[in-house]
Amino acid sequence: MNAVNLIKQRQLGEDTRLGFTDHLYAAMVRKGIITFRDDKQLEKGGEIAQELPKAIEESLGAVVILSENYASSAWCLDELNIILESNKVLGREVFPVFYGVSPCDVQDQAKSFAEAFRKHERRLNLERVQKWRDSLKEVGHIPGWESKNCQ
Repeated sequence: MNAVNLIKQRQLGEDTRLGFTDHLYAAMVRKGIITFRDDKQLEKGGEIAQELPKAIEESLGAVVILSENYASSAWCLDELNIILESNKVLGREVFPVFYGVSPCDVQDQAKSFAEAFRKHERRLNLERVQKWRDSLKEVGHIPGWESKNCQ
């Protein structure tokens, strides 16, 4: 089993990947935390890699970075479902980081989240979309860190 490890951070666009997430990843590695990062060799819009659920299961916890573009990615939302389900079954911790969004925006799927879900509902299975909504509501209620409160 890995130390504490999962950085969840594959958003559409570059809203966190090349800045905040890189710094967090580097800080965790410097502290000796074995860290799995899901951004290697991922196809935009592709299916979740087979190794990802295994990495989630083997992790002691997951850092989920929720940004403005997070809900635009079906990939991110599917991964969040896997993280929350695995962590319920295995008793792992989930550590949300609300990067440029508030927990209320995530819970209520407001602002950019609302627009993303309107698009998903027009083109995808509504049962799948409802699972995503439930997962965002759940992670939005988990105490985490808000970037606007950190300087």
